[in-house]
Amino acid sequence: MPSERKLPRKIIHIDMDAFYAAVEQHDSPSLRGKPVIVGGDAEKRGVVSAASYEARAYGVHSAMPTSQAKRLCPQGIFLPVRMGRYQEVSERIFQVLRVYTPLVEPLSLDESFLDVTGSEKLFGPAVQIAKDIKQRIHESIGLTASAGIAPNKFLAKIASDLRKPDGLVEIKPEEVQDFLRDLPISRLW
Repeated sequence: MPSERKLPRKIIHIDMDAFYAAVEQHDSPSLRGKPVIVGGDAEKRGVVSAASYEARAYGVHSAMPTSQAKRLCPQGIFLPVRMGRYQEVSERIFQVLRVYTPLVEPLSLDESFLDVTGSEKLFGPAVQIAKDIKQRIHESIGLTASAGIAPNKFLAKIASDLRKPDGLVEIKPEEVQDFLRDLPISRLW
């Protein structure tokens, strides 16, 4: 019996860019271009849930104490978490993802893995699928996403983070060794 050659997996990691903050900027256009910080109250030992890229320029990041974020970015616009709204937007994003494959593995409200190995015959190469997903999310929801494409989830997640915001990075199977050799340890998740 002849052996069948197994095709390499095509995994896409979709990660929304500064999701909670981006939703706030989308819902209130006056916040666009401003340092938006979403999270708990600084007086009650709150933590930053998300920071817009404008706030990140000041060193603010998620999981940071809100009091520290206020010191780093006193001009920041601090908003409470609106989980119901983020869940609503997340559901719309996942509807887009499921158009391309039923093999969607959510990691959180704003990121997931998609196995598109079997979808390429319908929608084209994984790179085209990722571009289509990003465009569809932007056009229908008004937010940007970054995408990483690789032969496994570990690498796809790293790839999606390399060119944020609105990035797209593909790591081909023959590039894995070189990619990993030059990758700083700080990029591992």
